[in-house]
Amino acid sequence: MGIPKPSIEELLRLNRDHRCAGEAAPCVRVSAVADLPTRFGPFQVVAFHSPSDGEEHAALVRGDVVGKERVPVRIHSECLTGDAFGSLRCDCRDQLELALREIDRRDFGVILYLRQEGRGIGFENKIRAYQLQELGLDTMEANEVLGFRADERDYGVAAHMLRSLKIESILLMSNNPDKLKDLASRGIRVEGRIPVSIPANRYNARYLETKRVKGGHLWDPAEKGFVDEQMDSLRAGAVSPSGS
Repeated sequence: MGIPKPSIEELLRLNRDHRCAGEAAPCVRVSAVADLPTRFGPFQVVAFHSPSDGEEHAALVRGDVVGKERVPVRIHSECLTGDAFGSLRCDCRDQLELALREIDRRDFGVILYLRQEGRGIGFENKIRAYQLQELGLDTMEANEVLGFRADERDYGVAAHMLRSLKIESILLMSNNPDKLKDLASRGIRVEGRIPVSIPANRYNARYLETKRVKGGHLWDPAEKGFVDEQMDSLRAGAVSPSGS
């Protein structure tokens, strides 16, 4: 049984006259749409092109989301080491798969996959940040030592993608309150949050705790399986395994 979906012609037509005049964030346009059967169920994959910087982004779409409200949306930044290689230093792949399973369960929703590796610093710098983490810095300190902000990602791209899909309002699948605020400041109606609960392991416990303590992410350590000694070493500034 097929999934309800807008036609390729409709999505391309909706974006033909899309303009971003006066906005600082780069515009994106739908360039192609195709069916994508996955191990998480049937989706459409939508290719987006950003003319201003040449970047390509993707959306996985389940159901007919055009003109709809309260669409479950996961905004996921590319993580080669986690998403493709199964790294235990972060929770990226776990969050992505959880979101895909949740959308499959609801039979309705969107994954926006942004090409913003390493919180926007790129793959090479991300690996340099790993080296600094192995010397004792946490993930945010490492980015800053390399001359970047703790988080260089731009959710203006995501806002444009949501507008291109003509989504009226979303339920954001995230633990990051800054992501909600950023999208709201760009005119996206965020009507609620769907938590993304991932247990910690001994390699990423400090990374997750750093996101909670320094990034304000909405996690309960007791609930998420944080390792006590990793939390203690973070507070003490000691060297311990960390993530991206």
